[in-house]
Amino acid sequence: MKKITALLLALFMLVGALAGCGKQNDTNQTDKLSIVTTIFPEYDWVREILGEKADNAEITMLLDNGVDLHSYQPTADDIVKISDCDLFIYVGGESDEWVEDALRNAANRNMKVINLLEVLGDSVKTEEIVEGMQEEEHEHEDVEEHEHEDAEEHEHEEEADEHVWLSLKNAKMLVRVISKALQELDPNNKDIYAANADAYVKKLSALDAEYQTAVDAASNKTILFGDRFPFRYLVDDYGLRYYAAFVGCSTETEAGFETISFLAKRVDELKLPCVLTIEGAQHKIAETIVRNTTAKNQRVLTMDSMQSTTSKDVKNGTTYLSVMEKNLSVLKEVLR
Repeated sequence: MKKITALLLALFMLVGALAGCGKQNDTNQTDKLSIVTTIFPEYDWVREILGEKADNAEITMLLDNGVDLHSYQPTADDIVKISDCDLFIYVGGESDEWVEDALRNAANRNMKVINLLEVLGDSVKTEEIVEGMQEEEHEHEDVEEHEHEDAEEHEHEEEADEHVWLSLKNAKMLVRVISKALQELDPNNKDIYAANADAYVKKLSALDAEYQTAVDAASNKTILFGDRFPFRYLVDDYGLRYYAAFVGCSTETEAGFETISFLAKRVDELKLPCVLTIEGAQHKIAETIVRNTTAKNQRVLTMDSMQSTTSKDVKNGTTYLSVMEKNLSVLKEVLR
């Protein structure tokens, strides 16, 4: 579990107080909606819903420079933006433990807050260890601190799989909820937001159907990742089976011999044409798996989990739909 330092806690309180003072004394506040999102999919969904009204809103994507959700820590500037915004959207898993303190000290007590995991409720999955997957090696906590924990609760604690945006079915539900919040914040344009959300959901549904068609037509329905595996929501949507080196939120970077050997054997047994990875410059584990197969000629292909999408990517035209379309193209190569 991530720990927020005493210094960061003090920063939350200080920034909250300063932002509150600024809010009370500012008589020239902009009429623009202020919207803060943590990750790229949320940011892109908001822009799609706003449509032509996007220029009338200040939309911030906090993780805009390729920082992974699991290692992100807010800056003082981030806290100020959250404190004074009209709508704040975040994932809500273990990686977002810092949010509670940020919201507690927010200046705008009328802000709307959307927690993706709360919206999805019972459909949220917990991370699972599948056959052959290397389990995380957790660092031992200080003994004195550990003695104060409830041992039984700690033993049975399950971590939510945070990567809910990688399900098109989830995306449709979340877009509806975001649209409703925007309509309530800006009732003068609620019809526009509703129409834009409807049109966007139709696009998501069409792509969802394309995924299902591709899977239904495939003779092989198993994929194998030589990497972390953040795509559980996607594979469960379409009835695919998977093997992977690590769970989606793992911090491990090196796979052991047993993991590599197991995955290489599965590639051989299933005659898989590709070993998959997620975005990133290093694909050493996938390449090592290929070298340990009999044929040694499998391609290493990448599926994008959108955890490292940057503002530069957005300016270059990257959208949630464009990434999911590319992922479908890769999936077709694997499943044929």
